[in-house]
Amino acid sequence: MCGRYTLATPINDLVEQFDIEEYPSSISASYNVAPTQEVAAVIAEDEKRKLEMLRWGLVPGWADDPSIGNRMINARSETVAQKPSFRKAFKDRRCLVLSDGFYEWRHTSDGKQPYYIHMKDGSPFAFAGLWEIWRDGEKIRSCTIITTDANELVGEIHNRMPVILSPEDYSLWLGPDFKEREALTSLLRPYPNDAMEAYPVSRRVNSPSNFAPNCIDPAA
Repeated sequence: MCGRYTLATPINDLVEQFDIEEYPSSISASYNVAPTQEVAAVIAEDEKRKLEMLRWGLVPGWADDPSIGNRMINARSETVAQKPSFRKAFKDRRCLVLSDGFYEWRHTSDGKQPYYIHMKDGSPFAFAGLWEIWRDGEKIRSCTIITTDANELVGEIHNRMPVILSPEDYSLWLGPDFKEREALTSLLRPYPNDAMEAYPVSRRVNSPSNFAPNCIDPAA
């Protein structure tokens, strides 16, 4: 699964890299983004790429209670197109969840050891995400991150990883045409590990109250 990640890249750099046309004046950097928080995501709406803050944990439109989103932070690539919780969003509302690194935990004799995984060049990237709108006296725009089998690098730590999209696939993923369903599902694969690196970090990331830059400092 993907349960924590980072986003500290300045917004102007995100705007340039992801061709965003509408965006807030700033977003807060976090080195420990956690479920139920507002997260930065790119959606295609009104023929524009927009950067919006969405609640992490997808709330389907049919849900009676928005707390269901607490259990919907991830969607498995193998079932996302068929599962009732996600299939409508997969068809109509795909998004890019922006990140510059993520955490996974490895089981050791001393307990779970967190690792930080990122691109070797430090560049930001996009998770394949879905988003939804829920209304019941209030309007909630929420999202989930799609996961897949781990690549060789992440597989040494955990058996799953978030789907990371290549820049050349952003337009297809955000596009409105669902006739390309097979092409869309083909994107839900492990990212090549040769561009990535991982190292152990402090267990301070276990608490979402810790989100300072020292979260990604190498473990002693």
